[in-house]
Amino acid sequence: MAQAPENPLRLSWHDTQMMATLSPQTVMDYFCRKSNPFYDHVCNNETIRMQRLGIEHLHNMVGMEYILLHVAEPILYVIRKQHRYNPSEATPIADYYIIGGTVYKAPDLANVINARILNTVVNLQSAFEEASSYARYHPNKGYYWDFSSNKVLSDKSKNDKKDPNAAKDDNSGTLFQKQRVDMLLAELLRKFPPPIPPMLQNLQQPLQVASGTEGSMGANSAENHAIGPLDVATESIDMKPPPEKKSK
Repeated sequence: MAQAPENPLRLSWHDTQMMATLSPQTVMDYFCRKSNPFYDHVCNNETIRMQRLGIEHLHNMVGMEYILLHVAEPILYVIRKQHRYNPSEATPIADYYIIGGTVYKAPDLANVINARILNTVVNLQSAFEEASSYARYHPNKGYYWDFSSNKVLSDKSKNDKKDPNAAKDDNSGTLFQKQRVDMLLAELLRKFPPPIPPMLQNLQQPLQVASGTEGSMGANSAENHAIGPLDVATESIDMKPPPEKKSK
């Protein structure tokens, strides 16, 4: 059975004989040693080394090559593996960094995201398992928490029961912390009201027509009341008593 290749992210390499003489001028010779597992011997760097050409000839060649990408003397050097198509176009394949003379392969974005997600899932799983270990159930009480096995949590629970005001003070905060996001949700709802569903719009149209009819009827009645019959107080009616008869 063939053995699976080792993960290159877990590998490292160094040469104790040349570690002390590392510099921007010698770091490529240090990386291109045959004992380095990260170095591909079928590359343009090996070709120019065999032909004793300068590193500047790499730009005129086509194929796999290694270049010095970044230098932070005296401890950090970054080397890139890339495929060159022409003097002005090359595709990066992998990056390697040398710290204190030890060579490591830099992880790509997929490996970084996978590692972070895996770390998050493991922590969440352990948190759920620990929380579920404190859950208890009783037919009369229902579900409740029992922290008697954990001395720190048990003491904190007892202190909260003895001094409820202290627990309230611990939970106190700013106005925004107390209201949480209700204020923001209300503001967003006021600025961007949700659209009315078509079914509700069809129901609102008869109501609007009815309200418009009632409004017109109310306006007409108000006009009639304003115009109305003539006011009795304004009519010129003679209210004088009849003349008295004089005695003879």
